[in-house]
Amino acid sequence: MDVDAPRVRFSPAPTGSLHVGGARTALFNWLFARRHGGTFLLRIEDTDVERSRPELTDAIVDSLRWLGLEWDEEPVHQSERAGLHRDAVAKLLAAGCAYRCDCTQDDVRARAEARGGPPGYDGHCRDRDVGPGAGVVVRFRTPDEGRTTFDDVIRGEVGFDHAALEDFVVQRSSGAPMFVVANAVDDADLGITHVIRGEDLISVTPKVLLLREALGISQRPVFAHLPMLVNERRQKLSKRRDDVAVGAYRERGYLAEAMVNHLALLGWGPPDGVEIRPLAEIVELFRLEDVNPAPAFFDVDKLTHINGVYLRGLSTAEFIGAAGRFLEHGPWAPGDFDFAAFERMAPLVQERVTTLAEAPEMVDFLFVDQPAIDPDSWDKAMKGPAADVLDATMAAYQAVAWESAALLAALRSVGEELGLPLRRAQAPVRVAVTGRSVGPPLFESLEVLGRDRSLARLRSARARL
Repeated sequence: MDVDAPRVRFSPAPTGSLHVGGARTALFNWLFARRHGGTFLLRIEDTDVERSRPELTDAIVDSLRWLGLEWDEEPVHQSERAGLHRDAVAKLLAAGCAYRCDCTQDDVRARAEARGGPPGYDGHCRDRDVGPGAGVVVRFRTPDEGRTTFDDVIRGEVGFDHAALEDFVVQRSSGAPMFVVANAVDDADLGITHVIRGEDLISVTPKVLLLREALGISQRPVFAHLPMLVNERRQKLSKRRDDVAVGAYRERGYLAEAMVNHLALLGWGPPDGVEIRPLAEIVELFRLEDVNPAPAFFDVDKLTHINGVYLRGLSTAEFIGAAGRFLEHGPWAPGDFDFAAFERMAPLVQERVTTLAEAPEMVDFLFVDQPAIDPDSWDKAMKGPAADVLDATMAAYQAVAWESAALLAALRSVGEELGLPLRRAQAPVRVAVTGRSVGPPLFESLEVLGRDRSLARLRSARARL
């Protein structure tokens, strides 16, 4: 696509937190702008004053900044441009392209049922000359004939018959213009060259184009409607049913870089097939015309895998810094967390976790008097020769040099004496010391825990047996 310095915008409505669908839309706009040396704008669609909440605007802005999707100009609040939108409605009324309507929703529904036709508004007030007043809205007079078409970068030519479009509301009974008017006016006023948004808004596009034409705005932006996001059951992602809030993933210990990488793959893929790569490379490779119109699967398992790769790519110092806030309130008493001990374990933890939130559980046994015993791990490990293993290990560990290699060698000898492979021999020791069958390497964990505490836990497990 031959593009010269495009101007694009992301326009969230502050009626809920930023979800992954909105984040993907923001990212694709940002990628397109960066790829072509353009401008990325943030425009808050807060025309619905009753539903818009300032604290949600702040949360959306915070999530975008966490993802690294910085905008290039001051954010625009559509509520502050309401005068321009009202002027546009007045112009439509004066030109006969819009009219006032006092029909209630019950009126519209009753007439539709009576005529037995499709639901929706039937143009009842087109020629009634309704005046301003309580409960009166303004509707656009959609042409009776013809068709509005546009070329979509992702979907090709898209068209809508005017006969299938009802006379849609452009101004609420409160006097507030609808978002479709605000978009038509603001996109033109702000010089937006490309409208990149979700396919759920594709039916809005002919309305916007009809409004622009009626307002004398001849230039059209380029449209690209991104594919719908679906869950593992191929159902459209739902905020009520699915885990879609970007902030929730941040709180569970996902890295912004991993989230951005996964979002970039929702409908687009690099030509060389290498999916996990630096953002700078994604910018260079991204082409809007390569986006697939088919629904894209937001795969949490894949996101988790990508996150693990990014975590292992951090330096140890970076990993410790990122994990810090998750270690502030672990399952241990205040003041019992030993930063030096965690620092020794950090490289081993980093190799095994897929989210930062998993870090406390990996090391909690170091900072408590007695670890919480996982029943399933206990039942699996503490059977057969487990008592003999614990007795022999306690004897061997009384005098052995307390470092990982010596601890490993001693337990291997215990296993050989009992006719057990190392894997079988270390299972009851691991559960006795850490409370679980899975965790960081056993012998490094023993070294950090120390001789006295390790032996005490082995004795406690043996007594329990």
